[in-house]
Amino acid sequence: MNPVRPLDQVDSGVDRASGPTEPRDWLADLTAPGRDQDRALRDLHGLMIRAARHQVWRMRPMLAGAGNDTCEELANQAADDALASLLTKVHTFRGRSRFTTWAYKFAILQAATEVRRHAWRNREVRLDDAAVWPDEHAGPEQHVEAVDLATAVGRAMVVALTGYQRRIAVALLVDGVPVDVLADRLGTTRGALYKTLYEVRTRLRRHLAGTGHLPGATEVKTR
Repeated sequence: MNPVRPLDQVDSGVDRASGPTEPRDWLADLTAPGRDQDRALRDLHGLMIRAARHQVWRMRPMLAGAGNDTCEELANQAADDALASLLTKVHTFRGRSRFTTWAYKFAILQAATEVRRHAWRNREVRLDDAAVWPDEHAGPEQHVEAVDLATAVGRAMVVALTGYQRRIAVALLVDGVPVDVLADRLGTTRGALYKTLYEVRTRLRRHLAGTGHLPGATEVKTR
């Protein structure tokens, strides 16, 4: 089994498959069926594995109790999925960076997703609609302004948001559930959750501006 090591300790010899002086034409090799394509797919998968191992290593503190076998499985799964994703988007490559640099990003992002999924696989994701900030009497160490704002935010969560928006906000902003993990649990997409979260923030700002808890214009700027 190959050990999981930082990327700067791993040989990056994939590029040398085409020689040290002539840069490899990855696009041509990947899109033309034949031996060159087979070789390019094999070499690109090797590159993906190295990048994925690097990311798994960096995030290994999240994998409490996971051994090298588990890390290797995660890296290989990430490399497989990243390669499949890259091949569906290879036509979008515009040459603004080296092809290998572009490819590394697919593997690194997918490896991060795999690590988060594994870290949360046995953790419950609460999607109840309970109050986030229950009413509590302010202690002597608390500032009146902070208590008032916390109460206003809690009220805004109830008044300004739908039940679904409230559950998404609690999961992502309070409980810290990774967005890709939550998307898996709910059978939705990251994009849909980001859209919901943007609407949550817009509604909360508008409500708190209306109650005087946020200064400035009542219109919320769009991104």
